[in-house]
Amino acid sequence: MALTTTPMTATIGAEIGGVDLAEDLSAETIAEIRAALLEWKVIFFRDQAALDRDRHVAFGRAFGELEVHPLTPKDQAEPEIFVLPSGGKHKAPGVWHSDVTWRPEPSLGSILRAVELPPLGGDTLWADMGAAYDLLDDVTKEEIDDLIALHDFTRAFGFGQPPEVQEKMRAKYPTVEHPVVRTHPETGRKTIYVNASFTNGIKGTDPRDAYGLLDRLQRQATIPDVQCRFRWEPGSVAFWDNRATQHIVSNDFLPARRVMERVTVVGDRPF
Repeated sequence: MALTTTPMTATIGAEIGGVDLAEDLSAETIAEIRAALLEWKVIFFRDQAALDRDRHVAFGRAFGELEVHPLTPKDQAEPEIFVLPSGGKHKAPGVWHSDVTWRPEPSLGSILRAVELPPLGGDTLWADMGAAYDLLDDVTKEEIDDLIALHDFTRAFGFGQPPEVQEKMRAKYPTVEHPVVRTHPETGRKTIYVNASFTNGIKGTDPRDAYGLLDRLQRQATIPDVQCRFRWEPGSVAFWDNRATQHIVSNDFLPARRVMERVTVVGDRPF
């Protein structure tokens, strides 16, 4: 069966049908999925209940090397799987972000599958950061086009830890520099590449000035015109391009439980 594509908005998000991700997919099918990802930035697959952990990893590997997150337990059978549990008072990531921008070579994309869902709520929203860049005025574009941002692992994962613990974390995962405006390596699209989870400054800019500019740029993700919203169902899978998008989870489901599992495809150094 040929793949079907049903767009969700004019620029971002599409549901892909006609494929079982648990099967051994042909090179042609993988190429079609990759093309849909580049066009729609985030793509969704329904009714993928047969996709277990092993097949989840296998599907991710069809698009490149997979990373192992430093917070994954060392004894976990599938180290490439990053488990994202939430419930009770423990929230899902409720800040707009792009995954692992604290790495020198951040993620190409992430593939997330629903493992346990609440009765209601827990939707995920994605923002097209190319469209968000386009909505900036020309003066701001000129101001930011050559700026370099600082991305820090401890900003999110060291939150609340004492300074000495944060310094140990930073020694293992040093602050990295990425352009404020990234050029997508496959489409050539300019995108805003700063996010509230991991970006903590702009190189050579007074922190007070940097804070105001970063806040303005990060708020571009909150514009409804650049967003799509996905309502999870059992067997749902989302695959998004971290080079082109940011995402956020609605925590309206708490205190119910929500468990997701993610594999992350390694990308290249932003330019």
